[in-house]
Amino acid sequence: MNLNTKILKMKTHKILSIKFTLLLAIAFISCSDISDNKVSQNRDSNQPKYSSELLDRSIKYQPKDDTIRIYGAGGPQTAIKRVATIYEKDTGNQVEVYFGPESKWTKDAQARADILWGTAEQSMTAFLQTYTEFESEDVEPIYIRPAAIAVQKGNPKNIQGIEDLLKPNMKIVVVEGSGVYNTSGTGVWEDVVGRKGNLEDLKKFRANIIDFALGSGAGFRAFKDKKADAWITWNYWVITHPDQADLIQIESDRRIYRDLTVVTNDKADSQAHDFINFLKSDKAIEIFKSEGWSR
Repeated sequence: MNLNTKILKMKTHKILSIKFTLLLAIAFISCSDISDNKVSQNRDSNQPKYSSELLDRSIKYQPKDDTIRIYGAGGPQTAIKRVATIYEKDTGNQVEVYFGPESKWTKDAQARADILWGTAEQSMTAFLQTYTEFESEDVEPIYIRPAAIAVQKGNPKNIQGIEDLLKPNMKIVVVEGSGVYNTSGTGVWEDVVGRKGNLEDLKKFRANIIDFALGSGAGFRAFKDKKADAWITWNYWVITHPDQADLIQIESDRRIYRDLTVVTNDKADSQAHDFINFLKSDKAIEIFKSEGWSR
């Protein structure tokens, strides 16, 4: 073997060695990527898309007990309970209605809820991050109602609409979740006041706000305790408390609405679907209509 042949063989061996090393490196990177993807996929399948501070993964969901248990924020419960009373008499099925701040009923609902109700789309969407047995595609809007103005009995400031609340020295209570509380009132005052696209309206109104209440119940208390001139709320809060406030309708070009939604699932008591249907019956519609709701 001459010198040229030896040199050629050495070069060929070196090239093959480099190629082999590169192939091993590529194979290692590919395997790492696949492994990482598998881990990522496993994490996605075992966790909800969004976290909820109220979600307790140690609670086992066992709703079947032949009692329909329905949970939601305060406000609509007055109509729901009236409908439930009629339903119980008509069918013999038992209905338990739980309402108020979510923190009071969340653990029970995570274990036993057959139905959830939401007082706005954003509120129901937030619920679904905690009550993971319920799916967004199963949520059904069943009623709608308008925002309104609550004023003190006798309407001493002669408030006729939002325009009057833009005047100086008005005392107004609004409801806000403030990023920490699930309430249908979040952003409602801004939607109403900003509806005409006038920044000055928002500036004037905001200057008159004396309380950003966490929830409608807190808003009602602040309205009474601080003797506010007005509270931006839902019409039914005044309709169901006629001795504590007067109702002023918001001008039609500023009026906004939110819906009432319900959701159940196939693991819940079988009567849950039947009760939801009853909530939309003629008997139920009359009750909800009397408290300011419409379909």
